[in-house]
Amino acid sequence: MSDHGFRHVGDRRVHQGYVWHVVVAEFEVPDGSTFERDIVRSPGAVGVVPIIFDPEGQPSVVLVRQYRPPYERAIIEIPAGMRDVEGEPAEETGRRELIEEAGLRATEMVHLIDMYPSPGMTDSVCSIFMATGCEPVAHDRHGPEEESMELLHVPLDDALAMIDRGEIADAKSVCGLLTAHRRLTAQG
Repeated sequence: MSDHGFRHVGDRRVHQGYVWHVVVAEFEVPDGSTFERDIVRSPGAVGVVPIIFDPEGQPSVVLVRQYRPPYERAIIEIPAGMRDVEGEPAEETGRRELIEEAGLRATEMVHLIDMYPSPGMTDSVCSIFMATGCEPVAHDRHGPEEESMELLHVPLDDALAMIDRGEIADAKSVCGLLTAHRRLTAQG
């Protein structure tokens, strides 16, 4: 993969948050000139598509509806969270978030995709897994948004229709649901 001669020169931190920070990053182009971009530096995130099969083998998915302050409304998403435990493998973060948000423990986690949620503003990478063999466990929710979140258990085909209708528009959730469907269809 080519970088087309671009080179990262350095970062000047302008904000330090709890998990992420904002920098003004300087880059050099092939002709030697430089430019700056504001970038949110992030440890990344993990999303999990928890699949539960009914007795006939039809897949359903557990989603969460939670209030998202930037949009000032509730958003339907797959369970997910920041990689805020240093050194924790992405799969382990996914297992932890699945318990915290959905109250589910998975026997199997399959990596589906690593996606770039907003490459124009952040270096964040979201690793998405499909969880199967899910068993109920106690929730371990954190913060006011998670404490008031709602769980939705819907057939996978209905979740895909929700994407088509614009009811699920969150990037990680769209990527995860479509990729999980493709994976399950290929296995079937």
